[in-house]
Amino acid sequence: MSEEILINVTPREVRVAVVENGVLQEVYIERANKRGLVGNIYKGRIMRVLPGMQAAFVDVGLERTAFLHASDIVSTHLDRGMMVPTSENNGSNGQASSKYEERRIEPITSLVREGQEVLVQVIKDPLGSKGARLSTQLSVPSRYLVFLADEINIGVSQKIENETERKRLKDIMSVIMSESGAAGGYIMRTAAEGVGEDMLRADVEFFTKLWGEIQRNIEQAPAGSIVYEDLPLALRALRDLVGTQVEKVRIDSRETFRRIVNFAEKFIPDLVSCIEYYPGERPIFDLYSVEDEVQKALQRKVQLKSGGHLVIDQTEAMTTIDINTGAFVGHRNLEETIFKTNLEAAQSIARQLRLRNLGGIIIIDFIDMVEEDHKNQVLRALEKSLERDHAKSHVSGVSALGLVEMTRKRTRESLGHVLCEACPTCSGRASLKTAETMCYEIFREILRASRQFEAQQLLVLVSQEVANRLLDEESTGVAELEEFIKKPIKFQVESLYTREQFDVVPM
Repeated sequence: MSEEILINVTPREVRVAVVENGVLQEVYIERANKRGLVGNIYKGRIMRVLPGMQAAFVDVGLERTAFLHASDIVSTHLDRGMMVPTSENNGSNGQASSKYEERRIEPITSLVREGQEVLVQVIKDPLGSKGARLSTQLSVPSRYLVFLADEINIGVSQKIENETERKRLKDIMSVIMSESGAAGGYIMRTAAEGVGEDMLRADVEFFTKLWGEIQRNIEQAPAGSIVYEDLPLALRALRDLVGTQVEKVRIDSRETFRRIVNFAEKFIPDLVSCIEYYPGERPIFDLYSVEDEVQKALQRKVQLKSGGHLVIDQTEAMTTIDINTGAFVGHRNLEETIFKTNLEAAQSIARQLRLRNLGGIIIIDFIDMVEEDHKNQVLRALEKSLERDHAKSHVSGVSALGLVEMTRKRTRESLGHVLCEACPTCSGRASLKTAETMCYEIFREILRASRQFEAQQLLVLVSQEVANRLLDEESTGVAELEEFIKKPIKFQVESLYTREQFDVVPM
């Protein structure tokens, strides 16, 4: 499978597209005034402790206070009133482990107190009305390794399945750590597979210098300030997204191209040959119809090649996906038609989850299938299609109601939330009251106003559409209402009013 990464740079926005076999799979967007916060380390101050929620709100200098749950507090060592990471040995099995998984979660009141300074890292960006989620387990990624500030173990990515390779990497890291005396622990990323000792040693040396700089920043920084900021999106894409299957990385900004090449020469020299400056007059996101695919990803309905379609609805609590055969009538029988539609839908759903960056609880309503083998094949197709997803997901199987329930890790806003906002006309309801409904609401308001005010006549300000109906289909009702309240009713069109807006003015 060939993969290409396109990077579009404008003065206030950077966009990264991941294209596999000519088809857009993922889009990342970073704007100058809304940079992602995941990975940033802050020196915060505890503002409120909520025992009932086993959590605390922390001021880290952001617009909203951030959220720290007791399960995300992995160190209780206090130094001059500030919580800092400590090194502990949690065993020698070579696997990086989280201390909070091995211990009973203590009451939040015994872990932190109001006014206390605490060193924290953002693990989830602010989503909607919620503040960022924090952890005291600090980690910093590089190309091949993830540095864990409060561990001393060595871990290997689960995606590296070859046991011989896993052992080789652990042995190399054990030697490097013992010789360098480096603090902290390390997890070897998937990109480390097949990498030599010199590359891993360079990453360890990089982390040693970086952690020393972070510690100096911690000493000098006041509470509510940042002490470490993750790389900008263009460089993060090179670090996190570029794998062995990436054939090209194209950038349409000469300045960003130079920065990326310099970064690659220093940290990922093998990738320098893959990086290209794109000087074409045709916008880079018009390649592979990326721009069109982004627009389609904002729509509810997703067409399938067979003629069927998906309907995707994102709500506060969960995302629901419904599958319909649509225009697809099949060639053999109904069960075969349904099975083929569901198989195609499973692959499309996996792509849409990545493209739209949908996370949290996801409920999929596949078309009901009779044969158990068909159900199992559709589930396997969904799980296989999700394997290339960078975000962790878990498919729990078919529920008693025939629904497939799954979760996908959510660390940043979905594509729809980044690019769109609630419609000001319908307030996000995705529907409007009919003109007929508005006429009857206006009649009720006229009755209310006629009883409340001593007026000679009533002036009704409405949209053009509602005015047309009042003077046409509802003209008889208007005449009857005038006779009932013994007052004339005048209508005035307000061009800026939406269908649901109106005013009744006593005169």
